[in-house]
Amino acid sequence: MFRAFLLGFVVAIIAAGVGAYFLVRDGVVPVNADGQPLPFETWAAVTAIDATLAREAPKGPNPVSLTDANLIAGIGLYAKHCAICHGTAKGNASMTPLAKGLYTQPPQLATDGVEDDPEGFSFWKIKHGIRWSAMPAWTGTLNDEQIWTLALFLKHMNDLPPAAAQTWQQVSD
Repeated sequence: MFRAFLLGFVVAIIAAGVGAYFLVRDGVVPVNADGQPLPFETWAAVTAIDATLAREAPKGPNPVSLTDANLIAGIGLYAKHCAICHGTAKGNASMTPLAKGLYTQPPQLATDGVEDDPEGFSFWKIKHGIRWSAMPAWTGTLNDEQIWTLALFLKHMNDLPPAAAQTWQQVSD
């Protein structure tokens, strides 16, 4: 009885794999950037990102100290490398044509911020990027101190001191 159950289970797994292969090979699975993600696709992406961040993101405090100068430096890095996809202080209203055409659309961080995320999560995402999204890995362009400086700004972008807030308002897309 158990042997028949096990054999049926193995056959079902193989059949599902073969079926999935043909769905992908025949172009039934959408690949267009202007489409909606499939439910499994969304679940797999969110689950994988959450598990990876829990396992790999730095756990300690940000080594870059919270100063006006460091926040302004973070804003400068953001303006140069991030604003084209993640927008300006205007949030969704500043979404560029490039960002509108990406799949998945990048969050506009002034609207959909990451202030609640641990800075280590932002550091990891910036450093390593996110596969199958438009988020590049910046490890070849920015050093760890610059990435931590960006993470510092992202953590505090909704509660900036006056000089940094003024600089943030001046970022254009």
